[in-house]
Amino acid sequence: MDLKAYFWHMKLLLLTVGETDSGPLKKLVEDFSSRLNKYIPFGVESVPDIRKGGKLSPEILREREATRVLDRLQPTDRVWLLDENGEEFTSRGFATHLQKCMNSGPKRLVLVIGGAYGHGKSLHQRAHGSISLSRMTFNHQVVRLLAVEQLYRAFSILSGDPYHND
Repeated sequence: MDLKAYFWHMKLLLLTVGETDSGPLKKLVEDFSSRLNKYIPFGVESVPDIRKGGKLSPEILREREATRVLDRLQPTDRVWLLDENGEEFTSRGFATHLQKCMNSGPKRLVLVIGGAYGHGKSLHQRAHGSISLSRMTFNHQVVRLLAVEQLYRAFSILSGDPYHND
């Protein structure tokens, strides 16, 4: 199935707080992003994290970063937060969840990776749901790679390509 032609109207964005500093991780994210673009228009963007929070509480830091993320969203965006407390899926289950979202017709689906302290309340209120990649906590740079790889895996499942093995 040619998903890019079928879902030409939808774009997929991974929006992160902070940049990927690690060269090897950055290259892997770029590789999976390139592969993912075979299926759907996809991009990775970031907003600056608050590195010098000083004595600000985690709640204030989360909200300040949430404001930066909210400023990048469009009113019609479907927003999913990547959060360790979110809904858990198998890879096939995630592909099905993604397919249902695409079938509902959003112009853009945005997956958000928060900063070191997670997502602010205002961002949770704006989101349509949250997804967990694992119950474990990962470095935010590693999560970017996991997210892009799982998105690629989901689209390969949906298109019947041989990347995923059960």
